[in-house]
Amino acid sequence: MREVGYGIEDLLELGKVLDGWRGGPGGGTVWLARQLIRIRDRSGQESALKANLAQARFECERGRQNIVVKARQMGITTWVAGRFFLKTITARGVLTVLVAHTREAAEGIFRMVQRFWESLPEDMRKGCLRRSRANIGQMVFPKLDSEFRVLSASDESAGRGLTVQNMHCSEVSRWPGDAAATLAGLRAALVPGGEMVIESTPNGAYGCFYEEWQQASEKGVVKHFYPWWMEPAYVSAAVTDLRGDELALVLEHGLTPAQIGFRRGLEASYRGLRTQEFAEDAELCFRATGECCFDMEAVERRLAAVQEPVETRRDGALWIWLPPLPGKEYIVAVDTAGGGSEGDYAALQVIDLATGVQCAELQQRLGTLELARAAASLGREYGGPGRGALVAVERNNHGAGVLAYLDAVERYARVYEQAGVAGWLTSAGSKPAMVSRMGALLVESPWLFLSRRLLEECRTFVTHPGGKTGAASGTHDDCLMAMALGQAVRAERLQNGSNRMRAA
Repeated sequence: MREVGYGIEDLLELGKVLDGWRGGPGGGTVWLARQLIRIRDRSGQESALKANLAQARFECERGRQNIVVKARQMGITTWVAGRFFLKTITARGVLTVLVAHTREAAEGIFRMVQRFWESLPEDMRKGCLRRSRANIGQMVFPKLDSEFRVLSASDESAGRGLTVQNMHCSEVSRWPGDAAATLAGLRAALVPGGEMVIESTPNGAYGCFYEEWQQASEKGVVKHFYPWWMEPAYVSAAVTDLRGDELALVLEHGLTPAQIGFRRGLEASYRGLRTQEFAEDAELCFRATGECCFDMEAVERRLAAVQEPVETRRDGALWIWLPPLPGKEYIVAVDTAGGGSEGDYAALQVIDLATGVQCAELQQRLGTLELARAAASLGREYGGPGRGALVAVERNNHGAGVLAYLDAVERYARVYEQAGVAGWLTSAGSKPAMVSRMGALLVESPWLFLSRRLLEECRTFVTHPGGKTGAASGTHDDCLMAMALGQAVRAERLQNGSNRMRAA
């Protein structure tokens, strides 16, 4: 029986327009969004959803799987939510899931989707699109057997047990916890042939979103990049005295004096974060972050220069660049871990005492006994006949077990001591100095570091809320902390040697 006004069949016909041709690729969605969806514009007024330049380009170029890097306030979240809302109300048996980075963001997006529904013609809302449920985060249309859900990435079970046709993942660079695991679970819920959009402003050259962007092409995911100047509202007082970098933007992208004026305002307000929050380049925007503890330009320059190790052992876990030389003194620095197939990595660094240069690196999931054996083996190799290298073990947590095995099982005598106690203690007092020394060495003596693994960990070593430093969510800092320990012990040994010379 036909509904009053729009009926089910009318909606299904409209659904064919979404992916059909109407004035060009993507034109069907652009047309239908303008007809049916209303939003709050920048001035707070209600208006039709008319595609801006970034939104229209996305609609024209989108694929089945998409990833979007964008400047702030480009309207991509609104557009994708609107598109998926239309796909939900113009087809049978559709589940659309939108995942925001926080519960507050999820509630805000759901209010926007609520407005989409409220702005529909009354005969739709009271007829074929009458809802049976519309609580916070869920909107169900029983006559279509379709549903729109808004979830938060902070919910560890987000997406589990669902069968999803449309998936929208918003601000993924700021998802909490293990974002990669959350995203993998959501992907598993997407039906073959389903549509997915991952979008975010950048947030450092690390983490799930960065890795997704880097791997997109090989996975067949369509990459979209929308710089700030695609938004017409981003203008300010015109500038005529152009700097070199500004002139380059004018020549390459056709920016106007008013857009350059806006850019200068961003420099004053956002400083080093301007290129992250208001992206201009799809790669450089990831490298600007206020959270990384180290100079990103120094790290990136060194990463571009490092070579592969000359030898690998232990199934690729042990990398060797410089073999031991007679008469040289070496330090083997040990960052311990619990081991196990799912645990953290343990790491060993071998450095030349005189120069500080990295000679070898081991990163592997090892238990305490296996780690003690690996440390003793490298210590003997880099120590020469009858004399081992100095093995410095972080004695926190599992380090006590490694030290015990070095003594009782390996009978390894040359172990670093602090005030008569075996091992190095990483504490709230010693860690900041270790990190600061690494930061200075990366800038002043980057040639000391030969490992790509180590440098990639430097990229992702950040300041967390509350001021503590450590690996960003989903990343590791084992190689870095082993190197920081080794360089700290080296500095101490050199200082003690200098003091003895002065005393003499």
